[in-house]
Amino acid sequence: MKIEYRDDDATFILENDSISYVIQIVKDRYVKHCYFGKKIRDFKGSCKNWMYDRGFCSNPDENDRTFSLDTMLREFPDINQGDYRHSAYQIESEDGDSVTRFYYKSYNIYKGKKAIAGLPSVYVESEDEAMTLELTLFDTVRLLEINLFYTIYRDYSVITRSSELVNKSDESIKLKRLMSFNLDMQDNRWDVMTLSGSHTNEKNIYRRKLGSDTLLVESSRGTSSPQSTPFIALVRPETTEKSGEVIASNLIYSGNFAGFVQKSQYGTVRVQMGINPETFCWHLNPSKTFASPESVLVYSENGLQGMSQTFHSFYRKRLCRGEYRDLARPVLLNTWEAMYFEVSEEKFLNLAKEASELGVETIVLDDGWFKGRLDDTSSLGDWVMDVKKFPKGLKYLSEQVEHFGLKLGIWLEPEMISKKSDLYQQHPDWVIRSNRYEPIVSRAQYVLDLTNPDVCSYLIEAISLVLTEGNIAYVKWDMNRHLTDLYSTFLSAEQQGELSHRYVLGLYSILETLNQRFPHILFENCSSGGGRYDAGMLYYMPQTWASDNTDAISRLKIQQGTSLIFPAITMGSHVSGVPNHQVGRVTPLKTRFHVAMSGNLGYELDITKLSDIEKNEIAEQIIFYKSIRDVVQFGHYYRLSDFTKQNQGGWQFVSEDGKDVLVTYVQILSQPAYEIPILYLNGLDPKANYREKGSGEIYGGDELMYSGLTIPRTKEDFHSTLYQFEKI
Repeated sequence: MKIEYRDDDATFILENDSISYVIQIVKDRYVKHCYFGKKIRDFKGSCKNWMYDRGFCSNPDENDRTFSLDTMLREFPDINQGDYRHSAYQIESEDGDSVTRFYYKSYNIYKGKKAIAGLPSVYVESEDEAMTLELTLFDTVRLLEINLFYTIYRDYSVITRSSELVNKSDESIKLKRLMSFNLDMQDNRWDVMTLSGSHTNEKNIYRRKLGSDTLLVESSRGTSSPQSTPFIALVRPETTEKSGEVIASNLIYSGNFAGFVQKSQYGTVRVQMGINPETFCWHLNPSKTFASPESVLVYSENGLQGMSQTFHSFYRKRLCRGEYRDLARPVLLNTWEAMYFEVSEEKFLNLAKEASELGVETIVLDDGWFKGRLDDTSSLGDWVMDVKKFPKGLKYLSEQVEHFGLKLGIWLEPEMISKKSDLYQQHPDWVIRSNRYEPIVSRAQYVLDLTNPDVCSYLIEAISLVLTEGNIAYVKWDMNRHLTDLYSTFLSAEQQGELSHRYVLGLYSILETLNQRFPHILFENCSSGGGRYDAGMLYYMPQTWASDNTDAISRLKIQQGTSLIFPAITMGSHVSGVPNHQVGRVTPLKTRFHVAMSGNLGYELDITKLSDIEKNEIAEQIIFYKSIRDVVQFGHYYRLSDFTKQNQGGWQFVSEDGKDVLVTYVQILSQPAYEIPILYLNGLDPKANYREKGSGEIYGGDELMYSGLTIPRTKEDFHSTLYQFEKI
């Protein structure tokens, strides 16, 4: 790993054992992108960005009509200097002037990397594992500075990018756009892959050819959203799961974002991602700095599998934090689909007793536990126990749960407030709303104004009381609506364009404080399921409830899409009752378990109503999962098929030491004229042998990977099979 500057051609080279990233300073002022991809021994500029005298191309150097910023490959493009593609930044002075002249000024190379104040980012545990290049651009007229940060890691095919604007003038400015990164490429032979969806149908994979237009991936909902994910991958047309090039970007941010892929008139490609400029305008006062969120750029020459393996390992070890980063996650029972709002002390303790006998480790009291909460129309914000439902209080409940050998978890939706609540009656001004209109309701609730420090302080203290009194070990943090009526009574008139970003900063500040106060609590992120399943939230909460859709068959595609970026240890997945509450499907308990155990296993059904046969089966499932959960949670994950295109397929886990292998196969519908499916295993040692524990048969790792494993026919819909191999 190294970063070097070559003075003879003003070139920066960032490289490790697998990738190279090359930047050049042109005409002593412009920052040019030269290369990002597989490691090259040296860079001499063989793939030149040839310049020609072209029509309608402005010439910032009047002595060189071939030179135009509209055709140059750029690292951080501006606006109003003749580059008519998407700009990376845009500012406006008090008189409305938005013209800038940022030129290269200086650089700094250092070991390790800096944290971003107030924002989540990846980190280092030792300065020796990463190096950072900091490029400084300066506008000598406006006295504004842009710093570009590039960090390369020793052990990962990763470049992290972020930017910041520093106001060194004595004039306030409007910052209307600041992307986290820009990547220009000469080569346009790419497909574009994104993740989109909806509530209960998150993270669908979309792949399309790159056309002569602009592709936009965005959210303006106040969160990263189930509709879109801050992720873009450029994929060679021939790239498959196991082979071919991929360049992917993922933004570490939980609010409004925008990602662009733009093919220019002369065939070059521009990729950007950052805060969505549609809902953003920041007043930057003199001596102040604004920092963008960080984006992670991954290069893979080993297809989508290589990309995912890099994201998985990198995020598990250098984004997730705290005690639970490296601890096995507990098997839990969640009360939501068992009782909904009909919770009570008696019912809950009956569930806890049954859960303990089945081997569950944590029981989670979901919605309905707090004062006056009979349905979803009231009480959000009033975080005190409902004494009618729980007359002996939270402390007693916790003690009883502990008596059963369990830990207590609890559901919260802190960012929301009900109109029918004591908190709203006391502080109607704490709601995000216009002074002119009644605010739009969604799920009978409003959104609290997290730009207001008083609101953040109230939530921190109210939640802390609950967590302390109940000796809480697990928190499910929900967020069940998006932002509307974007106005804050706390912010000044000129700051209203800052609301969406300040909301996210307020949320991050709350989570950081709670992380520090309660390091032993496992926080799970939820937003009606996977509505805010993003890298930013993983910095504070090491796992996410992937979807409110608990149907095992629906989850095949949801979990497959999620696995493109996020490791299994971050994904909450539950066995629920049948007929399934979301789609009405009836699937075997075994299949529901096989799908759910491919993440952090939980159960979400009324176990008191199950037959003895079903209870025994669940008890056996939990025993088995505990025996192999380190393989799932800390091992390497492989997609063996594509459930968006196939009726059957599977996936695989290999333990970190390579000794244990789990293969899961699922058949959606039984078919006539049965075509025998083959699963080609992955990640095995081709020179080693593996014993299949069920049959005792021994196979070579090379045979399992190259000849494959065939699955015998079963005339049954929604059938699943699990194979367990051990290296011998």
